[in-house]
Amino acid sequence: MDEQTGQQETEPRHRRRVVIAGAGMAGVQTAVALREQGFTGPVTLIGAEPHQPYDRPPLSKAVLLGNAEHSAFDVDFEALDITLRLGLDVTGLRAADHELDTPDGPVPYDVLVVATGAEPLALPGSEGVPGVHLLRTLDDAARLRPVLEQRHDVVVVGAGWIGAEFATAARAAGCAVTVVEAAGRPLAGVLPAEVAAPMAGWYAEGGAGLLTGARVARVEPGRVVLADGRALPADAVVVGIGARPATRWLAGSGIELGPDGSVTADASLRSSLPDVYAVGDCASFPSARYGERLLVHHWDNALQGPRTVAAALTAREGDGLPVYDPVPYFWSEQFGRFVQYAGHHAGADALVWRGDPAEPSWTVCWLRAGALVAVLAVGRPRDLAQGRKLIESGVELAPERVADPSVPLKSAAL
Repeated sequence: MDEQTGQQETEPRHRRRVVIAGAGMAGVQTAVALREQGFTGPVTLIGAEPHQPYDRPPLSKAVLLGNAEHSAFDVDFEALDITLRLGLDVTGLRAADHELDTPDGPVPYDVLVVATGAEPLALPGSEGVPGVHLLRTLDDAARLRPVLEQRHDVVVVGAGWIGAEFATAARAAGCAVTVVEAAGRPLAGVLPAEVAAPMAGWYAEGGAGLLTGARVARVEPGRVVLADGRALPADAVVVGIGARPATRWLAGSGIELGPDGSVTADASLRSSLPDVYAVGDCASFPSARYGERLLVHHWDNALQGPRTVAAALTAREGDGLPVYDPVPYFWSEQFGRFVQYAGHHAGADALVWRGDPAEPSWTVCWLRAGALVAVLAVGRPRDLAQGRKLIESGVELAPERVADPSVPLKSAAL
């Protein structure tokens, strides 16, 4: 009996055909986790790109700078009996027929895992303008490598994580870099002003220009024109203004999508349709830990979520379904600094500094009802590791000890 639908299953759970739409981290790890957890049925992994499945974080680092040709996953798909169908777009879902639509014809499934990730937002009006780039795929990185090799003048639109990482790589390659940010500070949609403010100085230290409160009016060949009339020379323009779940192909399928375009999965990462799961950047999930639905566009989420999906698909009859409620985590390398963040904070949470942001390393903690809910560590990996465990435990902390950088964070517990 299927726990979600109450209907009798026509195939034993371990023999059902699993089709995974999306061959990024979330899709690959779902396929691998299924085999690791004993699933023996057919597994098909569909990827829109023709390349062997690869990891994305190196694209803005080693691959972009020419220090690595690719970042393919070290997975023996043949040995795991995982069928790869690469260079194949998924264009629609007909749930009543249990079929995916593709240019090569329908692909039947017994269980579908949606792992199509996120797609970067384009800068309005820049479509088709020569020299405008996004950085999401291996082909994007390949197109940008000559830009760095030839030390072009580069304008980066958006001072978020990707913008900062690309600016760092471009400066390392010897490019002249100007970063344009519409908000008044970097990472405006992610961090409060007092935390983001010291990060603005990193750009100048790294030799990159940073223009905040600057909106792009238009992009022309060879330059970017701002709303105030300033024109910036630009042999290349790199756009990093955010991403949205890659779920447009699910329109009309009956799968419930949130206002942000994410598949609104339940606590076991099941979608609103029977036999359809969603994982990674394209899926939001309810977090009991934080009391809200989370959409996490980071590598660790795409690594951890697949284990929950695999556990749900291999659960024996009568077993309870697994619950996905992680402590979100991500990292960023920018301007000579290693930045890590764990948890999830809100505007009402109490902010506690550990250390001086003018120094090379410092930490910020967010407390809610005395418990740690998030930690941002700059060059302090021990704070991050200990903070992550404290978030998981939910223990109450002494704020005065949290604020003392000479006290190990774990020793702040009451």
